[in-house]
Amino acid sequence: MVAMNTRYRIALIPGDGIGTEVLPPARAVLDAVGRRHGLSFAYDSFDWSCERHLAEGAMMPADGPDRIRHHDAVLLGAVGRPGVPDHVSLWGLLIPLRRRFRQYVNLRPIKVLTGVPSPLARATADVDFVVVRENVEGEYSEIGGRLNRGFPDEMAVQEAVFTRPGVERVLDHAFTAARARGGHLVSATKSNGIVHTMPFWDELVREAADRFPGVAWRQEHIDALVAKIVLDPTAFDVIVGSNLFGDILSDLAAAVAGSIGLAPAANLNPEREYPSMFEPVHGSAPDIAGQGVANPLGAIWSASMMLDHLGHPEAAAEIFDAFTSVLATTDARTPDLGGTATTEEFTRLILAAVTDR
Repeated sequence: MVAMNTRYRIALIPGDGIGTEVLPPARAVLDAVGRRHGLSFAYDSFDWSCERHLAEGAMMPADGPDRIRHHDAVLLGAVGRPGVPDHVSLWGLLIPLRRRFRQYVNLRPIKVLTGVPSPLARATADVDFVVVRENVEGEYSEIGGRLNRGFPDEMAVQEAVFTRPGVERVLDHAFTAARARGGHLVSATKSNGIVHTMPFWDELVREAADRFPGVAWRQEHIDALVAKIVLDPTAFDVIVGSNLFGDILSDLAAAVAGSIGLAPAANLNPEREYPSMFEPVHGSAPDIAGQGVANPLGAIWSASMMLDHLGHPEAAAEIFDAFTSVLATTDARTPDLGGTATTEEFTRLILAAVTDR
C-alpha cells in the first residue's frame, strides 16, 4: 500500500451508555483501514455527556464548539440517560453543534444487508435508498415559549421556521444525490394540512426540480409515505424531508432494514467550512450499557461515511465491504440481531475482514 502521508484530527464524543462502547471499535477499524491507505488519525476525546450535565450542569462547556472547530470531523457515540430529560441532552449538545457548524444535511443510508433479515417480508436486498433530512431549521426551531404555567389556561407555542436558503440548499443536495444514484426523488410533505410551511416547501421542490431536469420526482404526504415505505421499501431511491419528517422517516426506515443498531448517520456541512459529525442512531441503550453486547456496526458504518466525506471513497468502501462480508458469510450476530456475539467478538471479525483484503 502507499506510504502514510495524510493525517486527520478527529474529535471523539463517546457520550453516554453504549456510546462509550461502540466508538472504540469504530476507531480500531479506522486505524486498520487507514494503514492500508496511507491515512492516520489523531483522536481527541471529550467527556460531553449527560454524566457531565449531572456533575457540572451542562452537557458541554460554553466554548465546546470552539474546542473542536478545527478538527477534520467529529465521531459521536450516543447521548442520553435516565434522569436527564431528552430535550436537555439534545439541546445541550447535538443541536448546538449541528447549527454552529452549519451541518444542514442529515444523511441516512438505508439498506437491507445480506444476512440481516428485515421484519418485512418484501424487504429484500433490493432495498437501498437514502433519507436526506434538513437538519438545522424547520420544526426544530427555538422560537416559541410557555405561558400561564400551572394555570388552567396554560399554553405552549412552537414556531416552525422554513427559510428559502435553508430549504433550497438541502433540496439541491438531495437532487444531486438522486442524480448520482437511481435518478428518482420523493419529497415528504403535508401541504394538505399544514397551510403555510409545507406549500412553501412544495414550491421550492418544484423550483429545484427545474434545476435538475434529469431527476424524476414526486411528492408524497408524510402519512401516506410511511405506509408506502412499509408496503414496498424497494420503490425508493432518495427521500428528502424537513427536520421532523426526515427524523421520523429515517428511524422507520432503519427498522425496516432490520435493526436500528445498524443505522449510521452523517451531519454534513457540505461546503466543508466546518467539521461534519458522524454518529450511529441507536441511542445510548441504557438497558444494555456495560454488558459488552452493543452492536458496533452503526458506529463503524458512520466511520465509513466519515472517510467518504473526507475524500477517501475506496477506504470507505473497504470498511463497508468488510462488515457486510462478515454478516453474509458468518453467523456472528450481536443480540439485537438475534445472536450471542459480544461487541469485542464482532469487532474482531470485522478487523480480520479489513486486514485480510
